Amino acid sequence: MATSNRDQIAPAIALDIPLADRTETGLALPDGVQPYRIDWLNTLTIATFHALALLALMPMFFNWTAVIVAVIAARLFGLIGINIGYHRLLTHRGFKCPKWLEHAFVVVAICCAEDTPARWVAIHRRHHEKSDEQPDPHSPLASFFWGHMGWLLVKNPDLSRLGIYERYAKDVLRDPFYVALERNFWQLKILLIQINVFFFAGLAGKLLWGGSWAEAVQFALSIVIWAVFVRTVFVWHQTWAVNSVTHIWGYRNYATDEDSRNNLFIGYLAHGEGWHNNHHADQRSARHGHRWWEFDTTYLTIRLLEKLGLVSDIVQPRHMTKR
Repeated sequence: MATSNRDQIAPAIALDIPLADRTETGLALPDGVQPYRIDWLNTLTIATFHALALLALMPMFFNWTAVIVAVIAARLFGLIGINIGYHRLLTHRGFKCPKWLEHAFVVVAICCAEDTPARWVAIHRRHHEKSDEQPDPHSPLASFFWGHMGWLLVKNPDLSRLGIYERYAKDVLRDPFYVALERNFWQLKILLIQINVFFFAGLAGKLLWGGSWAEAVQFALSIVIWAVFVRTVFVWHQTWAVNSVTHIWGYRNYATDEDSRNNLFIGYLAHGEGWHNNHHADQRSARHGHRWWEFDTTYLTIRLLEKLGLVSDIVQPRHMTKR
């Protein structure tokens, strides 16, 4: 049933299509990855964020206000920054908007610490070109851990060469704004800015509510831990689950030539990003949910922005399966 022409989107006869043929040992890791060389910057960053997020379990840093702020922040930063900014706009050009709004989406995405815009786009486009084949950067067919986060912890020569930008992100780097974001430690600067924003907002809020300075500092630290570190770790795993879970478990609406799946849990959790088989079948479409139950909050947000006159030329699915 698989088709090699992704412009011809064929509806699947059944919801469960067998995986593409694989060797008994699964998919090999990308060339050059082994012997493993640790990417210390990524590894230490990921470990530090997880360690700081675990501080949320300490009673002194737990309060319901911080939890609510973190939940709201996770929804907004993940949906607006990663889903809309990095993915459906910058990578796939699923709609058009003014440059100032595009740049605003991207700044929100950088707050999620998922790499610079051009590199994120280049890696994702590389994934689509060779999905679940060599040299897909993060196919879970190599192993679930590799597809989820292992690929971030080791150096991959294919992703380090300058040619990957030239081939997969040339359009992005035509904008001087994105060239600047590749330099000068902007990810670190934006991290420090958001830490300060959440800290001083929490500090001021507690003081205005009548708390002491000691109580205000403790409250502000809890806001930072929950709204920055817990939120970031949550958004990371939400994004990583799209790379891993939705290439292993779920149903298929379309007979694509890789192993993408629509996963109900990730679909709802990640605001429509989990309808991954639909996305692979029609990559440019800004709408990932194709069936009535495939709720796509990201697409609905894009439509809302269209109603407000901020977005235009939304790319719709070329074909939708209707039951």
